[in-house]
This record gives sequence, C-alpha cells and structure tokens, in this order.
Amino acid sequence: MSLFRCCALVLSTLGFAAVANAQADKPFPTDDEINLVLTQTERAIQQYKPLIDQEEIQMGKSAADAVAHDREVVKALELAVKAFKLKPQGFNGPLGFAFFEWLDDADRNAVLCGSGASTQATQQMMSGNTDKAALLLHLSQSCTDVSTLIYTVSENAGSLYQRYVEAEGQLAAEGAEVAQKCTDILKRSGITPKE
Repeated sequence: MSLFRCCALVLSTLGFAAVANAQADKPFPTDDEINLVLTQTERAIQQYKPLIDQEEIQMGKSAADAVAHDREVVKALELAVKAFKLKPQGFNGPLGFAFFEWLDDADRNAVLCGSGASTQATQQMMSGNTDKAALLLHLSQSCTDVSTLIYTVSENAGSLYQRYVEAEGQLAAEGAEVAQKCTDILKRSGITPKE
C-alpha cells in the first residue's frame, strides 16, 4: 500500500510539473486574448449586419438565399460571442474551431456580397441606370471592406486556436510521458500495472 502511495505521489508531482511546464512552453489562450477576439468579432458584426440588409434591398430576389445564409452565420457568431463572454475558456475546445469556421463563412459571404454587387453594378451601368449602379458599387466596396475586417479577426481567432491545439498536444505528450514513468516505477517495484 505504501508503494501505491509513493507512486501516486510521484505521479501527482510529475503531473503538476508537466502542466506547469506545458503552460510555460505552449500556453493556452488566456481569457484576455479570447475576449479581445470576441470584441473584434462584435465590431465586425456591427458593420456587417447593415450590409446584409442593404444587400437584400439593393440586390433583390437574386440575393435571397445568400442573405438568408448570411443571417444564419451572423446569428451563430452572436450566439458564440455571448456564450464565450460567459465562459471564455470554452473557446479552448471544439467550439473554438466552430467559431473560427463561422468567421471564415462570414468573410467568404461578405466577399460574395461585394462580387455580386459589383456584377450587378456593371449590368446597371450598361443599362444606363447610373444611380442604381452607384448604390451597388458603394455596397460592393462596403462588403469588401467588412470582408477584410472579418478576415483579420478570423486570422486572430485561428492563431489562438492553433495555440490551443499545440498546447493541448504538448500537455497530452507530457501526460503520456508521466504515465510511462509511473508504469516503469511500478514494474521495477515488481507490481504489474493493470491495462
């Protein structure tokens, strides 16, 4: 029994050392870093939402499906921001990757908005409707601008998520190393570990 306690003590000590070392080498994203990305996301959404409304008004039925998808993505991002603000460390897991994907979707959708508005502006210009063309060109530029902003936020979120994955991998490797050391101690002591 005392051997078991000794091994448990060694395992605990090595485990805490591994966690401390993992956090020093590959730190998990902090609450402050995650909250910064959330604030950036909120600002990008504030700029993107009115453009979705403009896209619906100016591009009409041709953009109905795109507008519906844009609104779904924005709704998902708003829900994620709200949840992560309550528990920022929730980002460090599968939901962080989903958040990153939603940002990527929003960026792509904004680019498509800009491209579609530009195409329609060209058609309106060729038809002689310069006022409508000017409105569509403004929408195109605004969508392109917000796409750049969302892309930048997405890069920040992706960088944080990459750090999470690397830190998690390092922690798992160090945990496996600690478990192997404990198994070796038990074997040297003549105790066969159970599988």
